[in-house]
Amino acid sequence: MASTIRIIGIDPGLRRTGWGLVEAAGNALRFVAAGTVRSDASAALAVRLRQLHDGLTEVMRALEPDEAAVEQTFVNRDATATLKLGQARGVAMLVPALSGLSVAEYAPNAVKKTVIGVGHGDKKQIHMMVKVLMPKATFDSEDAADALAIAICHAHHRQSVPARLAAAYAGARA
Repeated sequence: MASTIRIIGIDPGLRRTGWGLVEAAGNALRFVAAGTVRSDASAALAVRLRQLHDGLTEVMRALEPDEAAVEQTFVNRDATATLKLGQARGVAMLVPALSGLSVAEYAPNAVKKTVIGVGHGDKKQIHMMVKVLMPKATFDSEDAADALAIAICHAHHRQSVPARLAAAYAGARA
């Protein structure tokens, strides 16, 4: 019987960072929780990043995931917005790393391809498939639904041959 792994998916954003936790046992997935960490848009950038850090740290402490996955940043035309997103993404990667977790990264198209079967779907399709894959899933924002999709993506890709070999090697060295 496969052991259960708790995976947190994180959809980084400066205004709203979504998170979603699933349990994976072999090919079976189970919804655990999802939510959104929000920052105060009127606060200074450093304060907002601290708010994201503190919120995600509390989620990590409460839910105790085993692995984390974060969506990669896409570059858009607004360089300032892209830079701020990158800073929020840095926080989203740092918090699980500080908890000792491995942090996987997935491109938005890889998440879409895993969850809906094609790399260029819209958010409505992703959210619908998250509900199909996990009917008991609830989420308070689109960002939380996206985070669940990231966790689902990681649950499927972590079973790849290189991931299994790396895990076996790490276990043998421990």
